[in-house]
This record gives sequence, structure tokens and C-alpha cells, in this order.
Amino acid sequence: MLLALDTATEHIRLALIDGERAWPRTVRGERGRSHSLVLLPALDRLMTEAGASKADLSGVVCCVGPGGFTGLRTGVATAEGLGLTGLPTWGFSSFALWAEAIGSSGSPGPFWILLDGQRSEVFAQRWEDGAPGKALREPLTALPAELGTEPWWAPETFLPRLLEVLPGGRILLADDIGAGEAALVVLAKRLSLGPPESPLVPFYLRETDAEANFPAASVHLPESHRRGQAR
Repeated sequence: MLLALDTATEHIRLALIDGERAWPRTVRGERGRSHSLVLLPALDRLMTEAGASKADLSGVVCCVGPGGFTGLRTGVATAEGLGLTGLPTWGFSSFALWAEAIGSSGSPGPFWILLDGQRSEVFAQRWEDGAPGKALREPLTALPAELGTEPWWAPETFLPRLLEVLPGGRILLADDIGAGEAALVVLAKRLSLGPPESPLVPFYLRETDAEANFPAASVHLPESHRRGQAR
């Protein structure tokens, strides 16, 4: 049974996958409660629902960002901890998750995934025909020139700032939560067919970590950020 984790945002996405059966779950963030307090109890409840235990796990697929420092660290540390017991681990990027969701909705691209980089910056990656292109860290004001007329998707919480500079071209998913869960399951299955990755290297949005991980406007992502093509 495969475990998939995504703790890169304010919500936690989980999935247990056993062949063609899957038990996905989204746990909404709670003010005042960190992911470290929520993740393991949520995982225990999901395992009870699936009639499984940690002994049934065969591997862990985990989002490595870009994402918030505390939440992302919780997910990666959990995956790495399970990896120490001998389970194989695989990493994927936040970009790949949402590119999978958009590709599954029927859009081959090109399109951009835009993630909040904080401090008036954006992390962006272009996708076409299921393959990732260049990834960038840019000021928000640089987006119109970079994207041109190509469509884009971003999380709801990031939209107010984006719509100030990108009034058109937004991709709409009928149900972001459902689309994210479905994409997590498909992506986890695909990655688990390839070679495991260890250690998992998280990419944090916090400025000090982002400066270390994204030293220039053109971002050279590690292997886990390039894997997991949308289709």
C-alpha cells in the first residue's frame, strides 16, 4: 500500500493507494494548529478507514515544494522517517501536482503554474504536453511579459495579488480540492514505478531558504521537481 503526502500548503493532502483502490483525503488547515499536530492523527484516521496499518505500507511519495517552511518540513520529515524503516521514497513538486490536475482536465498546454513566493514574488513553471519547462522566481510585476497570452493556474489564496497584474488567462478547475486529490493519486502511482529518491530535498518559500534554493531568476530544479510529468 502506497502513501502519498502533500503538506506544502495550508491544507494537508493524503492518499493511501492499494492497486486500483485509493483513499484520498484533504485536511483543511486550522488556525493555531501546525501541520505537525494534524498530520499523524489524520493519517491514523485514514488508515483506519482503509483497514490498514503502517506495516502495510510499501512506499511513500511526498511533495517537496515549493511550499511553506513548517508544513513542508513536517511532510518531508514524516516521509524520511518512514524511509528509515526501509520504505522507498519518491519526491514530486507542487508544480507537478497541479500540472497533473490540469492535464487530467483535458488541457495539453502550454500553461503556467504560479505559486506564491511571498514578498511580491512568484514561483512559476511552464508546462506543455505533460512536460515541464523552465521554472522561474520572478517579481509579480514581471509576469505579463513572461507569460504573454498563455493561460495560467494558481491557488485561490494567491489570486487577489495575481489578478492585479494578470487580469485574463486564468485556468479554472471545477473542484480544486477534488482535482488535487485525484492528481495526487495518479502522480503517486506513476512515480512509484520509477527509481526511488533519497534523501528528499525540500524547497521552502521562506525567504532565507528560498535564497539558498533559488539563487537566480532562472531556477534549476532538482530531479524530484522535474519528475512526475502531467501525462
